[in-house]
Amino acid sequence: MSQRIVICINREYGSGGKTIGEMLSKDLGIHYYDKEILKLAAEESGISEQLFASADANFKKTLFHTAGKVYNGELIPPESSDFTSDQNLFNYQAKVIKELAETESCIIIGRCGGYILRDNPDVVRIFVHAPHYFLMEQAAKKKSLPPRELEKYIEKVNKQRADYNKTYSGWEWDDAHNYDLCVDASKLGFEKCVEIIKGYIKVRFGEN
Repeated sequence: MSQRIVICINREYGSGGKTIGEMLSKDLGIHYYDKEILKLAAEESGISEQLFASADANFKKTLFHTAGKVYNGELIPPESSDFTSDQNLFNYQAKVIKELAETESCIIIGRCGGYILRDNPDVVRIFVHAPHYFLMEQAAKKKSLPPRELEKYIEKVNKQRADYNKTYSGWEWDDAHNYDLCVDASKLGFEKCVEIIKGYIKVRFGEN
């Protein structure tokens, strides 16, 4: 790609947002970042990658998380008792995301990427969603659970993602105002979603 463009994707569990991101990565010839950001943040900070992964997987909305924790770009110094706090683990991930956006075109999955890069004119913010039946169908391909348990799992993951976004960005995760493009994967299918996103990029940035 001649112009540096960063595509930030948020998605409902089971919507295929991750798959769409991987397909875009292949089609556009740009790197795809998901959990690799945890590794990069660990290298940047010197904090164990396992700590990043644990905080990522076990995030829960609590009073601690909601008390003025919206990301403001600051890093907590190593001498502080809060150096390895969830807040600072997020701060280092945000630092990595900013550095990636300054050096390459790439795709970033989740992690409040759209908020962190909200002032970057080269960012495209995407939200991938789908109706309940589609989420269930796709989730069933990954999780062998009875329907009711699968439904609860989807609800849990999506609530966790919404709470994570609200905590660190102050943005509502599923509010269309926070995105450049929202796509319903059930209506279009993954390949068409990729084409729609590429078409948007072409019109907005004049990319061939």
